[in-house]
Amino acid sequence: MTSSATFVIVGGGLAGAKAAEALRDNDFGGHVILFAAEEHLPYERPPLSKEFLAGKKSLDEFTVHNSDWYRDHDVDLRLGARVSLLDPAAHTIGLPDDTTVRYDKLLLATGSASRRLPIPGADAVGTYYLRTFDDAAALNSALTEGSSLAVVGAGWIGLEVAASARQRNVDVTVVEAAKQPLSAALGETVGKVFADLHRDHGVDLRLQAQVAEITTEADRASGLKLSDGSVITADAVLVAVGAKPNVELARQAGLAMADGGVLVDASLRTSDPDIYAVGDIAAAVHPLLDCRIRTEHWANALKQPAVAVAGMLGAPTEYVELPYFFTDQYDLGMEYAGHATDSARVVLRGDVSGREFVAFWLDDDNRVLAGMNVNIWDVLDDVKALIRLKVPVDPDRLADPETPLADLRTG
Repeated sequence: MTSSATFVIVGGGLAGAKAAEALRDNDFGGHVILFAAEEHLPYERPPLSKEFLAGKKSLDEFTVHNSDWYRDHDVDLRLGARVSLLDPAAHTIGLPDDTTVRYDKLLLATGSASRRLPIPGADAVGTYYLRTFDDAAALNSALTEGSSLAVVGAGWIGLEVAASARQRNVDVTVVEAAKQPLSAALGETVGKVFADLHRDHGVDLRLQAQVAEITTEADRASGLKLSDGSVITADAVLVAVGAKPNVELARQAGLAMADGGVLVDASLRTSDPDIYAVGDIAAAVHPLLDCRIRTEHWANALKQPAVAVAGMLGAPTEYVELPYFFTDQYDLGMEYAGHATDSARVVLRGDVSGREFVAFWLDDDNRVLAGMNVNIWDVLDDVKALIRLKVPVDPDRLADPETPLADLRTG
């Protein structure tokens, strides 16, 4: 690729910053333009619901690169610039002021947005969503000691915020429609561990409950009204019912879509050979898992850009990293690797009640699909090895803490 080529990156999060970094690390000498919709330098998002709300980190500490880095690496970073149009035939992107920029290769790293609830009060003052730093800063101001917070949704964001709020002596009520927290991600058996964790720390957890409306007083959120007529009063409300991928540009441009995201192959190339997609929006073929998968995890934003950049530079490779995510809530830390199906059965190893255990998800042939280590920090490599090997294991030996996981790799 000549030094006159222009590579455009749309998306100013971790993935966009890592893509710019990978281009320069691979000696790309052309123009690099990074469009970031926010006014902030690209930053990592996991700390928003963890260390930032807990008062342990400031924005500077989870910003990917400082402004000097972009200048020193000749990256044209355009903050507060939202791309509104993509024309693959003309190889151009358009901005709201009708200006256009031509590209030779394009990377979409547009991430996700918070899902809105179609109920009264969803947009009232005092109703919060958490996706950006500005969202987190606004919520942070509301979480004063002795105040109360109602959280709609017991997924990762909802529970992490609940934990941060409780550690700040905020009264917290969490309302979840499912039988257990995180049941969509972990199933009910493991979800109960998180239910017990939060109740042990004083959270009022309401399961199998539906929110009918966010109540308001003087046009400000004042709590929740549930479908059974009960009312929860709160000084602030957080809606944490999941995210939706920002695929509007890709859809408008006619790129192929799949699984709610942008269809990409194992090299992260879209249906247009000059456009790649990474992160939350990428519905990618996974060579190891033998399926197409789209996940909204930090690890993808961190590691996929290097693979996409290789393809953009004419040396395509495949993204074979296992899905990975982590959480820290109170005194519980965990890591999850792999991808389990709804029909997978769970095998538990260790002290579940003491919250020091490993959970495994197995298919019908007793092959390990995924594993999660909770407050045990020396097993992740073994868990990943079992997933990658795809060999049947003895469930009884898998559940026995006295059996080294390495011994199970041969079946």
